[in-house]
Amino acid sequence: MTWLFLTLHVALIVCLGLRILLRNDLQPDVRMGWLTLVVLLPYVSCVLYYLFGEVALRRRGRGHLQQVQDFAVQAHVVQQASLVGKSRPHPAVAGATERMAAHVAPQWQAAFSYAASVNGFQPQPGHSAQLMADGGETLRRMLMDLDAAQHEINLLYYLWRDDQMGTQVAQALIRAAARGVVCRAMVDGLGSRPLVGSALWESLRAAGVQLAVALPINRPLQVMLNSRLDLRNHRKFTLIDGRIAYCGSQNCVDEVFAAKAAYGPWVDIMLRMQGPVVAQMQLVFASDWQQYATAEHAPYLPQSQPQALASPGFVALAIAEGPSERARACPQLFATLITSARQELVLSTPYFVPDATVLDALCATAWRGVPVTLIVPARNDSAIVGAASRSHYHRLLQAGITIYEFQPGLLHAKTLCVDGQVSLIGSTNLDLRSFDLNFENNVLLQDADTTQAIRARQAAYIAQSLQITAEQVHGWPRRQRIWNNLLAMLSPVL
Repeated sequence: MTWLFLTLHVALIVCLGLRILLRNDLQPDVRMGWLTLVVLLPYVSCVLYYLFGEVALRRRGRGHLQQVQDFAVQAHVVQQASLVGKSRPHPAVAGATERMAAHVAPQWQAAFSYAASVNGFQPQPGHSAQLMADGGETLRRMLMDLDAAQHEINLLYYLWRDDQMGTQVAQALIRAAARGVVCRAMVDGLGSRPLVGSALWESLRAAGVQLAVALPINRPLQVMLNSRLDLRNHRKFTLIDGRIAYCGSQNCVDEVFAAKAAYGPWVDIMLRMQGPVVAQMQLVFASDWQQYATAEHAPYLPQSQPQALASPGFVALAIAEGPSERARACPQLFATLITSARQELVLSTPYFVPDATVLDALCATAWRGVPVTLIVPARNDSAIVGAASRSHYHRLLQAGITIYEFQPGLLHAKTLCVDGQVSLIGSTNLDLRSFDLNFENNVLLQDADTTQAIRARQAAYIAQSLQITAEQVHGWPRRQRIWNNLLAMLSPVL
């Protein structure tokens, strides 16, 4: 029996190890993390790998965005230069490179070209944006726009609760549906689990609001057999009449976020945008809606043309990342933006667990003399993420990167500003979960005024932060450094 057990033990490690080594889609650090876990905890790792090891999508999940894009090209939903194919340009966008050169400054064309390659959305002029002062103003402005809606409203949020904000937004949808506006609302199955099936959810349904749950978990065994439980739809946006979009880091919850009030308030950032990017975000919503809406609701495909402004406006495009897009697109996008910096780079993120691509880009940018500033929360709602994040401090400080830890609450804003001209804002964190597992949405824009407004908000974060010094990091107890580095080593599989 001893020899049989030993043989089975070795066979388990070898077979699982070979499976990991044969995969072409794994980065070396992720592969090493899994192999380490297999050696240290072979039986536990076998179960964990089955549940979380491979990014498998539900069978219905693949190809939906491309199907919606193909329809959009035929229907001319996003004009001629909004979509390209994954492998070659669509006939409708011949000359897109020349048009980009006319709208995007030369130093940013590489970054915008890469961003356009992720989904095929092309950067277009004709945008305006207002930066919301805080969560309260976001709610006030959004309610005004919801109450003024005439045709359709589409909402998608990772977190939606029946608190003050969630209830007021739901009541605005009920009012809109009562006056004949087509209202669709989608939430993530895990993030918004308390809402789904609640009295507020049922009141939306009774009022005629069309509802859908992305990546539902009501049947966990079925989910585990076909996919991964931790694949989540992390997107956050509100789309009104195909003309207005609210995009940023804020969920449909109060700033205090009662579920994690000990870390509050949650400090978010939101843009109210108008212009062709709204039509691109409509396609992202349509893709998710096609997949998760029930048979009682008609398939949704946007019909309206994008609304450009009377004035030229600034250039922007939407970016929808996720497991259904090409692998490594998200970290490569960040690395491209980071390395385009010539004067300054300022980032804020609640969860900083980057892969080697992004970490190397940050350090290389700082080493060539560009001032790089990173703002993260001092207290993280995930102790594991907080520790793994701090494991990178020594290397970042050595490269000359300035690190600030935000003190009053959890800084949840995901922002990136380059040279005071280009900004990226949306739902993506600088961590491996956003890079590999979550469905995210962002907007990349070129505009000095909007970027300066976001940059001023970042300065406000810094004013409420403490700067981390190399002396502080060197003074950490050995047990803390060991713990941080251990979690960083295992972060690819966490």
